Amino acid sequence: MNDENKTVELEQFESDKANELLGGDIPLESEEAGLEAMYGIPITVSAVLGETKMPIKQLLKLGRGAVVELDRKVGEAIDIYVNNRLIARGEVVIVEDKLGVTMTEIVKSEKSQNK
Repeated sequence: MNDENKTVELEQFESDKANELLGGDIPLESEEAGLEAMYGIPITVSAVLGETKMPIKQLLKLGRGAVVELDRKVGEAIDIYVNNRLIARGEVVIVEDKLGVTMTEIVKSEKSQNK
């Protein structure tokens, strides 16, 4: 998939998901005006590598260098959340000396699947 297709997909994602991420059907005068009004609203984006469950006793025994096994395999897609709502899956990438995430799939919400 080339960069042009990714840009189109993200623009479509913005227009399709903007109301949903803010909690429902917000009447907008126009799609463009509605999106511009939301550009300054802060959101929390989380990339979850995996999860595990353990008893508190085991957690308290963890120390420096301890390894916690997660429920994901190497190369498996990670979950990307916006404001605690799953919106996409992606892959971990390294950009210079920092970790990043590239979106590989936009997750359809249960609301939009039931329509």
